[in-house]
Amino acid sequence: MTPKPVASPKPRQRVSAMFREAIVKAEAQGIAKSAMTLHLTFGDDADLRRDPSVGLTDIHFSDGLMHFLDVKVVRGGVAKSALETPEA
Repeated sequence: MTPKPVASPKPRQRVSAMFREAIVKAEAQGIAKSAMTLHLTFGDDADLRRDPSVGLTDIHFSDGLMHFLDVKVVRGGVAKSALETPEA
């Protein structure tokens, strides 16, 4: 019996790239970065922090909060990561 070929999994888009695009799109719609909140799962938070494509200026910490591209990051408490924005 010959083994069936197994499809390789589709490469997952990097968390940094996915949310960089979402932030740029929201800004284009007129939403200020200060009005956005990035809710990350613990796994996505770890991926973002370890991503070698993320520059030193892309992530910063102030007042005990992490910011990615000047957007406040809240880690944990969600089943799926998402960028929260008010209606533009």
